[in-house]
Amino acid sequence: MNTPIENIELLVKKCIEDDRKYQETLYRNYAPKMYSVCKYYTRDRDEAMDFLQEGFIMVFRNLHKFRHEGSLEGWIRRVIVFRTMDLLRKQKRYDEVIALYKEDQIYEDEEFEIDTKGIIGDRIRELVDKLPEKASLVLKLFAIEGLSHQEISESLGISIGTSKSQLNRARKLLKESLSNE
Repeated sequence: MNTPIENIELLVKKCIEDDRKYQETLYRNYAPKMYSVCKYYTRDRDEAMDFLQEGFIMVFRNLHKFRHEGSLEGWIRRVIVFRTMDLLRKQKRYDEVIALYKEDQIYEDEEFEIDTKGIIGDRIRELVDKLPEKASLVLKLFAIEGLSHQEISESLGISIGTSKSQLNRARKLLKESLSNE
């Protein structure tokens, strides 16, 4: 069970000082939510746990960079997501051939909208997970994490045009899947 955190500044300070009690408190409070984040980007629980652990290593290594300008949870989530992207890139899981979606492809820059017609969230997640790996990844980073195409391109090592075309591809494929429901 999570212990309520009353003083974020003290928690961060003590974690930076390697106080194991405070580090455990931080981990226990944020790990369940961050596990859900990792699970969303992976296809099995073991990989999600590996990514969670790697992510928290980065959190503790970089906690001194937290400036208390936003929420600690938001900062941790961002570190976890970017570490997950690094690990995925190293595994080259998102390196699929994009012959039809070259960088100079014309793409739509409209808002991402889908008429779900009562389809529950789990079903949409299943459909998103069935998309091609890179399209699914860009969609999740854009629609869920709220990253800009610039941030996505830097995180995944792709161009902004590729990010936009992959988002467009994901949008079209997801709409097709939903219309077939």
